[in-house]
Amino acid sequence: MVKPIDETFPALAKGGFQITSPVDKHYNCIAYAAGDTANWWWPFPADVREVFWPAGATREETPAAFRDAFATLGFTACSTEDFEPGFEKLALFADHLGVPLHAARQQAGGRWTSKLGEREDISHNLRDVQGETYGKVVLIMKRPLAKDAGE
Repeated sequence: MVKPIDETFPALAKGGFQITSPVDKHYNCIAYAAGDTANWWWPFPADVREVFWPAGATREETPAAFRDAFATLGFTACSTEDFEPGFEKLALFADHLGVPLHAARQQAGGRWTSKLGEREDISHNLRDVQGETYGKVVLIMKRPLAKDAGE
């Protein structure tokens, strides 16, 4: 049985969250943060699932490899998670050993959105998904919004 979202992530109950999509097993949080809802992004297969990983990005489970994967889309590391008009941001989460576990994307206005594994996408406060399941934020990246992007 799958635990309720707020039981897996207790801080979500305090900060509030909203489910923004139905369950979809075709993409994961890394792909979703990159704006891709058709592929499962990971440096190498963890099971029989077919995965995508950008050419040129190292195939390893490190923040540097994930930084390089997002850099192929024009993201660069930045020092703040604060909302900046004209930019889109993403956050990478990792465990205490530095193994990436999750990524989230910032929405217009400053809230964040995440794909919860094979579950739903949600809107939430960034740090409300930190903890045992996804670790903590280890990297923030940003890129200029496309001129026609209306998020």
